[in-house]
Amino acid sequence: MPVDSSRERLGLFLGFVGMAIFGGTLPATRLAVSAIDPIALTAMRAAIAGLCSLAVLLVLRRPIPPRVLWPQLVIAMLCVTVFFPLLMAFGMQTVDASHGGVVLGVLPIATALVAVAITHERPRPLFWIASLAGAALVIAFALRQGGGAMSVGDLLLFAAVVVSAIGYGFSGRLTSCMPGWEVISWVLVIALPISIPATLLTMPSDIMQIPAKPMLGLLYVALFSQWIGFFAWNAGMAMGGIARVSQVQLLQPFVTFALAALFNDETITLQIVLFAVAVVATVAISTRTRGQKASATQPPLAPD
Repeated sequence: MPVDSSRERLGLFLGFVGMAIFGGTLPATRLAVSAIDPIALTAMRAAIAGLCSLAVLLVLRRPIPPRVLWPQLVIAMLCVTVFFPLLMAFGMQTVDASHGGVVLGVLPIATALVAVAITHERPRPLFWIASLAGAALVIAFALRQGGGAMSVGDLLLFAAVVVSAIGYGFSGRLTSCMPGWEVISWVLVIALPISIPATLLTMPSDIMQIPAKPMLGLLYVALFSQWIGFFAWNAGMAMGGIARVSQVQLLQPFVTFALAALFNDETITLQIVLFAVAVVATVAISTRTRGQKASATQPPLAPD
């Protein structure tokens, strides 16, 4: 129906906005870890975003989520506020942001697999063919850049892909019960008993002496990557479907390349451009392949 089609297009657009915000995560993290320890960075970004979330939830007087949703919120919290940023920050100590952007390019297919497992979405075969082709392209690019081998940084980033996909999947599922911005806000508030003490224990004693670029990197990952980006991303997944909207993230490595060139002085080669064109083609195919609806017998996520 036209209404459904318009809703799906809006979902894809919001997913694109979220993806563009997330595309700046690796360059910003690369800047931040040049002066801030990865553990301290992980704690501080979660604490800053969590305090902002708490303020917004209190001002808007949002009710506490029902108890039945708390296990899913805790899983999402562990994935998107602890393990993913921690693994990514350690990875960014050893590889360039542009290289990391390619490795994280396999995230859409991982997210789609999680969607199938937890929400019973059933994309059609062409969807999977296009998705696998896009994932294969970014993996081939990573191997080519690395001379046929993967470093410790690569392995850390692949681990980050796994936990991020799980976090995205559960966050997307929770959007059937509350708005996307509220999902990530509650996730960050739940993390505060961990993030605030961790920040106090690990925060650099000379934080006021940290150069401007690393501090701006910290603020970006705290406010945009950890919080605001999820407003658009979660809403997009709710409207367009987790598996379909996740494919927009195949474009994220190339947003990262552009920002890495601008802020990290990394070089964009013709090879990067050619791979970008190929990946965009797979995204165009996959996002036009409609998935089947979840089973009608799927149990509700929360009481009415």
